[in-house]
Amino acid sequence: MAEIELKTAPADFRFPTTNQTRHCFTRYIEFHRCLAAKGDDSGECEKFAKYYRSLCPGEWVERWNEQRENGTFPGPL
Repeated sequence: MAEIELKTAPADFRFPTTNQTRHCFTRYIEFHRCLAAKGDDSGECEKFAKYYRSLCPGEWVERWNEQRENGTFPGPL
């Protein structure tokens, strides 16, 4: 049976507090900026996807995805 390795986003000096809300939001934006710059087929962006998926609640991600589709996302993409 293969071993499953669980990881979360690495520590980031830009977010020193225990509240990781901003860290989550930043990683989500970094992922989508990477996709815009390198394309959907680029594997280079996958690390950002893993980071935001481990930090962000699913409800937030769903809402942000809907906002991006509707053109109302509040962040700088």
